[in-house]
Amino acid sequence: QVQLVESGGGSVQSGGSLRLSCGASGFIFSWYDMKWVRQAPGKTIEWVSSINSDGRDTAHADSVKGRFTISRDNAKNTLYLEMNSLKSEDTAVYYCATGWTLVARAIDYAWGQGAPVTVSS
Repeated sequence: QVQLVESGGGSVQSGGSLRLSCGASGFIFSWYDMKWVRQAPGKTIEWVSSINSDGRDTAHADSVKGRFTISRDNAKNTLYLEMNSLKSEDTAVYYCATGWTLVARAIDYAWGQGAPVTVSS
């Protein structure tokens, strides 16, 4: 069974840090580019960060560049998102998903169930 399971979400004050993890199972994780996307209340899904299959190439949205870092450990089948200097506008449900580009959820091979992140000022 193909599965992505996020963890590490929660509530934090503005300026704080969180690290999200995404455990993969049921498929060959190291074959896939991966990404993090997020959906804030009442807004459309927004691409956050991407990483290629071997972890050498990454990309981040301008809104998180310099504050968020995507990484992966293929030996542990795990994707990470280190989030620092969090702002209230980072409040959202964060999803990990296969693939580099955010096109449509139905196109991607797998999505996680989401990890809520709340940043209070």
